[in-house]
Amino acid sequence: MKILYAIQGTGNGHISRAREIVPLLQQYGDLDLLVSGTQAEVSLAQPLKYKFHGFSFVFGTKGGVDNWATFKIMNLPQLWRDMHSLPLKDYDLIINDFEPVSAWACKLQKIPSVSLSHQCSFISPNTPRPQKWNYAEWLFKYYSPTTYHIGFHFERYADFIHTPVIRSEIRNMETSNKGHYTVYLPAYDDKTLLNYLGKTDVEWHIFSKRQKEATRIGNVHICPVNNQEFNKSLASCAGLLTGGGFEGPAEALFLQKKVLMIPMTGQYEQRCNALSASKLGVPVINEIDASFNKHITNWLNDDKIIQVNFPDETAAIVDDLVKSYTR
Repeated sequence: MKILYAIQGTGNGHISRAREIVPLLQQYGDLDLLVSGTQAEVSLAQPLKYKFHGFSFVFGTKGGVDNWATFKIMNLPQLWRDMHSLPLKDYDLIINDFEPVSAWACKLQKIPSVSLSHQCSFISPNTPRPQKWNYAEWLFKYYSPTTYHIGFHFERYADFIHTPVIRSEIRNMETSNKGHYTVYLPAYDDKTLLNYLGKTDVEWHIFSKRQKEATRIGNVHICPVNNQEFNKSLASCAGLLTGGGFEGPAEALFLQKKVLMIPMTGQYEQRCNALSASKLGVPVINEIDASFNKHITNWLNDDKIIQVNFPDETAAIVDDLVKSYTR
């Protein structure tokens, strides 16, 4: 059997989940990997068959997307060429994690494909989102269209939605609480975070997209993004301060760490994720502003741990996928 697994390369969550899923898929046949996008710091251990520029956004420094930088790296003619040139007819199964090149290539070639992603959970109207409609609903529907859907979210909002994929390296991790707090807020620059967090009396580990070498300024460590070091910090922290992503907060909740979420400004999916997390009891703030330190103080003083049930079902989900959707 020949399988193509296509993965979105914007942000780290898609690649992190794929690190768990790839070895499972390799048990069923010859697996080719495709990644498109330019903003992930983590990578796969296995070689890629295809690497495309794709369609990515660039993180800004003030809490949102850098629209100008995103526009500058956009290459729609190349995206069009990649969609039309990708050979797919020899694959028995095509799996897609919110990856547009292969999704649209499948659509153009009339070949079925299967979503295995967090984003496809928004196909269900039961998945929480803000009451006010947002154009980003079109992105959920048309950015990476597939024939079938297998989704992941914090709760099972529909029959096709499962709880998060928690990587084995996280599930098997020995945890402790050394009192520090881990930070991953790629849409804010390090100086802004340092200005606020440096005024507290606890230790912070900021993992930064912009820092090239680890440094310490007072009670704040600033480190380049590194999967192993981040996991080590997360395993021994008191809590995680992060954006409105999905995989990071899910793993922290699984490890029974406190979580505080700050969704990116203007990023609808992150607002949806934060809303879902808030229904579990996770505190959410909308931006870093003059009231930020008050929110941080309240969070630091709150010792409540949220209990979640994220069973290890990944192997069973992959097995069912292969048996149900192979052409």
